[in-house]
Amino acid sequence: MTSTYTVEDLVPHSGRMSLLTRIVDHGEDWLLAEVDIRPDSMFADEKGVPAWVGLEYLAQAIGAYSGLQERRAGSKPKLGFLLGTRKYSSSAEYFPTGSTLTIKINVNLQAENGLGSFDCTLSSEHCDASGRLNVFQPDNASEFLQGEKSE
Repeated sequence: MTSTYTVEDLVPHSGRMSLLTRIVDHGEDWLLAEVDIRPDSMFADEKGVPAWVGLEYLAQAIGAYSGLQERRAGSKPKLGFLLGTRKYSSSAEYFPTGSTLTIKINVNLQAENGLGSFDCTLSSEHCDASGRLNVFQPDNASEFLQGEKSE
């Protein structure tokens, strides 16, 4: 199935902080997205984009998957938080300008309390990267960030 959703439909980031270029495809427990590395890409320098930025690409693809779930339930996408990663590795130090990165995220665990774990890959003709990302999506991010209100 080809996605009819845009990045803007699914990811609550905006402006230059919205790093994904397009949503390619999705299924019940996975999502496929792409990032075009351009000279004006956020974090780009003369070598391209540093590979550590791949963590944010993966996290935003997870955000797109979550936004897809919200849209299917008739709601708007919500903010989520990257808690950490296990074994993120990249075969290159930079994603070169002019390349297109293909990102695939697969649900490993998704709990009712908002915690999730995703197995993620990022690939192009120039490099491969992967990792397991742990995330948290509270029901209300604003209240979560302000701390629980005492009763």
